[in-house]
Amino acid sequence: MKCPNCSSTNIGKIGVNQFYCWGCFIELALEDGKLSLSQVEEDGSLTLLDDLFQSSELEAKANGF
Repeated sequence: MKCPNCSSTNIGKIGVNQFYCWGCFIELALEDGKLSLSQVEEDGSLTLLDDLFQSSELEAKANGF
Protein backbone atom coordinates (compact mmCIF):
# COMPACT_ATOMS: atom_id res chain seq x y z
CA MET A 1 0.00 0.00 0.00
CA LYS A 2 1.15 3.51 -0.78
CA CYS A 3 -0.28 6.92 -0.16
CA PRO A 4 -1.52 8.65 -3.35
CA ASN A 5 -0.52 12.00 -1.83
CA CYS A 6 3.10 11.45 -0.76
CA SER A 7 3.84 7.88 -2.01
CA SER A 8 4.78 6.80 1.52
CA THR A 9 4.30 3.14 2.40
CA ASN A 10 4.07 3.96 6.12
CA ILE A 11 0.30 3.41 6.26
CA GLY A 12 -1.53 2.25 9.38
CA LYS A 13 -5.01 0.79 9.71
CA ILE A 14 -7.28 2.78 12.04
CA GLY A 15 -10.63 1.11 11.35
CA VAL A 16 -12.64 -0.96 8.91
CA ASN A 17 -11.54 0.31 5.49
CA GLN A 18 -9.87 3.34 7.12
CA PHE A 19 -6.15 4.02 7.04
CA TYR A 20 -3.75 6.76 8.13
CA CYS A 21 -0.61 7.93 6.34
CA TRP A 22 2.23 8.72 8.74
CA GLY A 23 4.17 10.37 5.91
CA CYS A 24 1.76 13.25 5.26
CA PHE A 25 -0.75 12.79 8.12
CA ILE A 26 -3.92 12.26 6.08
CA GLU A 27 -6.71 9.75 6.51
CA LEU A 28 -7.63 7.39 3.70
CA ALA A 29 -11.02 5.70 3.44
CA LEU A 30 -11.63 2.81 1.03
CA GLU A 31 -15.09 2.78 -0.57
CA ASP A 32 -16.15 0.80 -3.65
CA GLY A 33 -12.60 0.39 -4.93
CA LYS A 34 -11.78 4.09 -4.59
CA LEU A 35 -9.81 5.95 -1.95
CA SER A 36 -11.14 9.08 -0.31
CA LEU A 37 -8.50 11.31 1.28
CA SER A 38 -9.10 13.67 4.18
CA GLN A 39 -6.93 16.02 6.17
CA VAL A 40 -7.39 15.80 9.93
CA GLU A 41 -7.85 19.31 11.34
CA GLU A 42 -6.77 20.50 14.80
CA ASP A 43 -10.32 20.14 16.16
CA GLY A 44 -10.54 16.55 14.89
CA SER A 45 -12.78 17.32 11.93
CA LEU A 46 -11.93 16.08 8.44
CA THR A 47 -11.46 18.17 5.30
CA LEU A 48 -12.00 16.23 2.08
CA LEU A 49 -9.05 16.35 -0.34
CA ASP A 50 -10.46 14.26 -3.21
CA ASP A 51 -10.86 17.26 -5.53
CA LEU A 52 -7.06 17.68 -5.57
CA PHE A 53 -6.54 14.32 -7.32
CA GLN A 54 -7.49 12.75 -10.62
CA SER A 55 -9.83 9.76 -10.33
CA SER A 56 -7.07 7.41 -11.61
CA GLU A 57 -4.84 8.47 -8.71
CA LEU A 58 -7.55 7.42 -6.23
CA GLU A 59 -7.99 3.89 -7.62
CA ALA A 60 -7.47 1.43 -4.76
CA LYS A 61 -5.72 -1.18 -6.95
CA ALA A 62 -3.28 1.38 -8.34
CA ASN A 63 -2.18 2.16 -4.77
CA GLY A 64 -1.98 -1.44 -3.54
CA PHE A 65 -5.18 -1.52 -1.46
